[in-house]
Amino acid sequence: MRVAVIGAGWAGCAAAVEATRLGYQATLFETTRVAGGRARRVGGTLQGEPVVLDNGQHILIGAYAETLRLMKDLGVDTEATLLRMPLTLQFPDGGGLKLPQLPAPLDALAGILLARDWPLGDKFSMLKLAVGWQLKKFQCAPGESVADLCRGLAPGAMAALIEPLCVSALNTPAERASGQVFLRVMHDALFSETGGSNLLLPRTDLSTLLPGAALSWLAAQGNAPQLGARVQAIAPLGSGWVVSTDTSAAFDCVVLACPPQEAARLVEGSGVAAADWLARAQGLQHEALTTVYAWSSGARLPLPMLALPSNAAEPAQFVFDRGQLGGPAGLLAFVISASSGDSATLTAQVLAQAKSQLWHLGLGAMQAVQTIVEKRATFACTPGLLRPGAEVAPGLYACGDYIAGPYPATLEGAVRSGLEAARHLH
Repeated sequence: MRVAVIGAGWAGCAAAVEATRLGYQATLFETTRVAGGRARRVGGTLQGEPVVLDNGQHILIGAYAETLRLMKDLGVDTEATLLRMPLTLQFPDGGGLKLPQLPAPLDALAGILLARDWPLGDKFSMLKLAVGWQLKKFQCAPGESVADLCRGLAPGAMAALIEPLCVSALNTPAERASGQVFLRVMHDALFSETGGSNLLLPRTDLSTLLPGAALSWLAAQGNAPQLGARVQAIAPLGSGWVVSTDTSAAFDCVVLACPPQEAARLVEGSGVAAADWLARAQGLQHEALTTVYAWSSGARLPLPMLALPSNAAEPAQFVFDRGQLGGPAGLLAFVISASSGDSATLTAQVLAQAKSQLWHLGLGAMQAVQTIVEKRATFACTPGLLRPGAEVAPGLYACGDYIAGPYPATLEGAVRSGLEAARHLH
């Protein structure tokens, strides 16, 4: 059976690899020349020299079981390409949370109790809330937001733990983020497997991390991916499909692994009856994510990643030291989840924030290197959201981090969706 997978993001790469493993002949189409989708390598310039950047500072966690399994199956050395560290939400002043190396959920319990700058009331408030989640088996009403879940939580615990976790995992502010999806993330990361909460920080660019390995593996199986090939249209033909790029080819099945707006364009143009799927895909709201790369000679953070106090004027929630992650020394990546505003304004705000919040670390004046605003980085993960399903029409499937599932728009959600789409093929 011939299968066309349209889009070489993390979901599309997972789908093409899994389909090939299952015995299908999978052809992967990608509009650009660089695989990875919204988690990909981009080029930049630092001090007049080319530098490898990413379109967003994505991270993984230890609970990303399917992503890690797929990487290992593709021959990726995860020990070399990922820096593993305990969940650490440390702020520039040294305060914050750091979980010890203990079995779950004792690591979370100990981390909260030992947080040196948390008042005792904040600690017990957080522990009481967590016990309540466990008693309810990490379930809540569909319409509840993360803010609703945390009603009564001490403000300090909310600001130091819940808000950073929510905006980093769901890319949606707590007051309008889905409580049920957040509970699933919390369960898997903090209360499920030992090491699930560990941060896994990429030491290489995102395209190399998984997509590059997937493309090499597919080529070795005789299924060379078609990069730089934009799919202009798909159309049903008998029991199969015609996929049109500059030329046309026949396939038995099609997997749409492109962004929701592009998938909707192809579905609508195909003429198949998929009104409900289209309504859900086209009805998704999106959140932006901005990464501001800045450089200062000799800049080095005390940790590879720090949380930052954020507000409307100082919007970055996290900063990463790319020099500690395989990049040039002095290069920092400031991340603004659920960002709003134009590139120039955000850049100026972040540079001012760096000066205000990181001055005591001995950093010199930061120079802007490149700002990347991904306007449709993720879907808005709101309460009760009805996401489109994996089955669009007979022989036509969709995958991506926006497809219905328990996870928000994360790399793990994308990979799981791709694997599931391949397993739906028949």
